[in-house]
Amino acid sequence: MVQSTGRAVSVRVADYTARFESFLQDKVATIEEELAGQEVGTAGQPGLDEAGRMHPMVWEARREVQRQAGDAGLYAPHNSAHVGGGGFSRVEMHHVEEFVYREAGLGLGLAALAWTEGPNPAIEHCSPLAREQYLSPLITGEITAAFANTEPDVGTDVLGMSTWAKRDGGDWILNGKKAWITNAHFADVVQVVAVTEPGAGTRSLSMFLVDANMPGFRRGADLPTMMTDGLTGELEFTDVRVPAENVVGEIGDGFALAMSWINWRRLCRGGMCAGWGQWLLHRALDYAQDRRSGGWPIANLQAVQHLLADMDADIYQARATSLVAQAELDALGPFAIPLHREAPRLISLVKVINDEAFARVTDNAVQIHGARGLLLGSPEEKLFRVARNLRIPAGTAEVQRNAIARGLLREHAV
Repeated sequence: MVQSTGRAVSVRVADYTARFESFLQDKVATIEEELAGQEVGTAGQPGLDEAGRMHPMVWEARREVQRQAGDAGLYAPHNSAHVGGGGFSRVEMHHVEEFVYREAGLGLGLAALAWTEGPNPAIEHCSPLAREQYLSPLITGEITAAFANTEPDVGTDVLGMSTWAKRDGGDWILNGKKAWITNAHFADVVQVVAVTEPGAGTRSLSMFLVDANMPGFRRGADLPTMMTDGLTGELEFTDVRVPAENVVGEIGDGFALAMSWINWRRLCRGGMCAGWGQWLLHRALDYAQDRRSGGWPIANLQAVQHLLADMDADIYQARATSLVAQAELDALGPFAIPLHREAPRLISLVKVINDEAFARVTDNAVQIHGARGLLLGSPEEKLFRVARNLRIPAGTAEVQRNAIARGLLREHAV
């Protein structure tokens, strides 16, 4: 439990984690047992279908957890209270995310807390009609979403995207192709960023909600990645007619809204890496004390002790960065539009420090477990691949350093 660690957390975080712990035991454990009997893989290492996509039975097990978490009011604590979320601050969410990842490990329990397939800060700017049709069902886990920003040839340089939308009466006609989209195969609604006014800089983009049932929307090829989760793919839009009420925010807000979504993902690194890091450290400690070499536990070896100490140091430093930066961001408004000029540097610090610290943690975890750490599908091997993946999505490590340097230079000039 969070309380036993001596950390200062709010009463509502303590209440949330207590309810989440019960949810893992009372609900998720049963669903995991049923899934295990199907021989279709696990949440952490799902089987894939003929198209290379997550096996439908694994997906449905995740969906059942999401729906039940929505019913229990556990699914969207990060969303604003006025749209039905928990209204938690970023510091509070760090404690929540840390707890969830430490306690759930690689199990189905991770699906009980909304991530890229769920509601997010950007979609809160939707119209009242879209709130009823999409946002509310997302918050309760009834439907899932995808964020379609990246294109086959456009990643970080979002202003270079080619997907476009043109006004036609009161509607918008959307055309283009997106790639590397998480939940592309299953999303019920897609947040699509497209060019609406070429040459207008950061005002050139707008965000639209595209229902998966709209004519002209097509799910493209699967894109297998080192995550081996069968969730990444392409999306195509051919003359998709999007009604005006499906515009998120105002026309021209697309860049700011996209960054709001991306910054949310960057900030979630703190709790995720701390939670998973602690889980791996506990596993490494158990293994080092049980595994014997030369008649003694390998925990007696100084070389192994140094690996354990390095894991602890990386987790502690990155966690401290996350909590300090997010406390500052809570005061500035982490997802405000326009975003406070000091916020990008702080957000990038959280992402790059956690991504790189977690990479070292997973590397040391594999090393301590030796040959067992190399086994495909072992928690250490899986999270080693996850850690390598983290340094690219939501902005590469290099892009984070650019943002940090820009913030430093701007403040120094002032």
